[in-house]
Amino acid sequence: MDETDSAIIRALRQNGRASLSDLASIVGVTRTTLRTRLDRLIAGGEIAGFTVLTRSDVRPDAVRGLMMLEIAGRAGEKVMKRLTAMSEVIVVHSTNGTWDLIAEIGTKSLEDFDQALFAIRRMDGVTRSETSLLLSSRR
Repeated sequence: MDETDSAIIRALRQNGRASLSDLASIVGVTRTTLRTRLDRLIAGGEIAGFTVLTRSDVRPDAVRGLMMLEIAGRAGEKVMKRLTAMSEVIVVHSTNGTWDLIAEIGTKSLEDFDQALFAIRRMDGVTRSETSLLLSSRR
């Protein structure tokens, strides 16, 4: 894979629905060259598939973070249900190791983020937590 192939993949990550002509223009190659390279990337397994981002995948939350949670006893399912009911919680993962659950949280402000953390910490069954703000993300 060379720089042109990498540029094609970057362009597709920005807009997976872009036309071949638009992609060729962005990458700086002819439409035929783009099509040939794209076919080769797919056949070689570099591009395993195409996907769609929905409105819920692209959240406008200015403040996002991960909250790792330790849960007492068998309260995991109860806590998970309460977390998934919160509008600030994007997704909840069960995990192994030190932490039982990891919640991704998104809010419009630090104040709202703090309120969400406070509400989660007060839930029955949550015994300990650690939170990390997400400063930047890449795909």
